[in-house]
Amino acid sequence: MSNVKKAIASGGNLYSLINIEDFKCLLGIDDRDDKIARFCLVTSTLTIEQYCKRKFLKKKHTDYFTYTRDNFFMLREYPIAINSEKLIINNEMILDKKYYRVIPDCGSGEEIPCAIEFSDEITRLYRFKYFKVLYTAGYAHNKVPADLASACMELAAWNYARYKGKRVGMAGSIRKDGDRLEMAMPVNVKSLLEPYRRKTI
Repeated sequence: MSNVKKAIASGGNLYSLINIEDFKCLLGIDDRDDKIARFCLVTSTLTIEQYCKRKFLKKKHTDYFTYTRDNFFMLREYPIAINSEKLIINNEMILDKKYYRVIPDCGSGEEIPCAIEFSDEITRLYRFKYFKVLYTAGYAHNKVPADLASACMELAAWNYARYKGKRVGMAGSIRKDGDRLEMAMPVNVKSLLEPYRRKTI
């Protein structure tokens, strides 16, 4: 809950996949319910990220790796912003970009994971046990894909209706999860999110 409060209280853009004014306009929400609307948008965005096992909004990330003489390493978040990466070996030296490349090198906005590939001469020139990659990944607030934004809108509207004690055209079931009861995510929201879920092997 502290993460939600922080996301709502922080300055700048609300941590949401959709604009709050669009949300309020579509649902006919007035300013008296602004706090509830903000809460529903932030919790819906965080729920979507948890369900898809990845972050969606553009921000800086740092991935840590142990070097095992394998020259290929997957970055955790995507899509990455083009030329945003910086690779630091042994926590001290920034590696020149001629010694590695990002795959694919097709720029930002691609809905596929990216990887770092070292050149073959890296082990001959440098001795290191670990490295980190600093990079920017995710969608800008005004560049969120339409189906992802729709999923956030549907889930936020569903949560808003639940809070207000209304029924909307989405059925959710209650399931037992340990000792607590949780509302399942609506089926139509899940279908919208399916292309964005992190696939695990």
